[in-house]
Amino acid sequence: MGILSSDQSNRSKRLYGSVFKRFFDFVFATLLAILLFPLMGILAVWIKLDSKGPILFKQQRVGKDGNLFTIYKFRSMSDDAPHQMATSEFSSAQSYITRSGRIMRKASLDELPQLFNVIKGEMSFIGPRPLIPKEKEVLELRHANGAEQVLPGITGLAQVRGRDEVTDIEKAGYDGEYAQNISFLHDIKIIFKTFCDVIQSRGIHDGNQ
Repeated sequence: MGILSSDQSNRSKRLYGSVFKRFFDFVFATLLAILLFPLMGILAVWIKLDSKGPILFKQQRVGKDGNLFTIYKFRSMSDDAPHQMATSEFSSAQSYITRSGRIMRKASLDELPQLFNVIKGEMSFIGPRPLIPKEKEVLELRHANGAEQVLPGITGLAQVRGRDEVTDIEKAGYDGEYAQNISFLHDIKIIFKTFCDVIQSRGIHDGNQ
């Protein structure tokens, strides 16, 4: 009986992870993109007036199964900031962050364009945060623990467990834990915790992403 129950639970998780999760992602990302379009328009104008450079920041990231894709964010740094490295690696990331960028980062508004990554099927609302290709050590850990087999997310278990306050190695462990325990209830808990953290600006440091 226990084995049967375990098999049913595993099938439910696989069904949610492969079918329903994508359905929910597409529907809610589309609705949010429509509802938040006026806000995104205001932010776009603000970014353009605040500093020289493009409105969107685009960067190659590693997605599901190691496939590369282009992530979208509102630009929160000056255009002369290095583009193909994590901002945590900058010697002085603070000097690159714009006035609009500092405020957007506090409320995670710079992440809004990733709704279009979700609509395109490159990302999910919940999953491991997508890394840049040069972060090989963490990518190898994700490969070993199965985290790379799920779509990267706008937020994830590692983010609600500490975000910028935990090490990359710890984040990789949380990413693997999430990949092995995907469920609708788990995702709802992560979304709720993320919302609370954003409201309180908890675990967010300027200069990290």
